[in-house]
Amino acid sequence: MINGIHHVSMKCKNDDEYAKVLRFYVEILKLSVIKECDTCILLDTGAGIIEIFRDGNESLEKGIIRHFAFAVNDVEACVNAVKNAGYEVFIEPKKVQIGGDPEFPATIAFCAGPLGEDIEFFHQEW
Repeated sequence: MINGIHHVSMKCKNDDEYAKVLRFYVEILKLSVIKECDTCILLDTGAGIIEIFRDGNESLEKGIIRHFAFAVNDVEACVNAVKNAGYEVFIEPKKVQIGGDPEFPATIAFCAGPLGEDIEFFHQEW
C-alpha cells in the first residue's frame, strides 16, 4: 500500500524566515528546486521532497515527529557545511549499529535546522 514518503512539509512565519530556510536547504545542503510558486517551494532530496510554505503568520511548536533523516554519502561533509554556516550540530558524527536481524552499521549525526527542526544525516554502511 505505501510506496515511501513523498514529502515533508514545513511552514515559515514570514519572508525573513523563508529566506533563511531556503539558504539552509538550497545553498548549504545543495538541494535542487523542483518548483516554486507564490506560497511554497518544492525541493528535491533525491528520494523525496521537502515542501516549504511561506504563508504562515506565527511560529509553530515542534510536533510529535522527532526528526527527519537525509540519506547521505558523507556525514562529515554535511556536518561541516552546517557548522560553517553557523548551525548547531548536537550529535557529532558517530558510528552506530542498528539492531535487528541482521544488524547493520551506520554513521549518523544530527543538527538543528533553521525552523528548529531536527535533521539527521544518515549513511548506511552495508
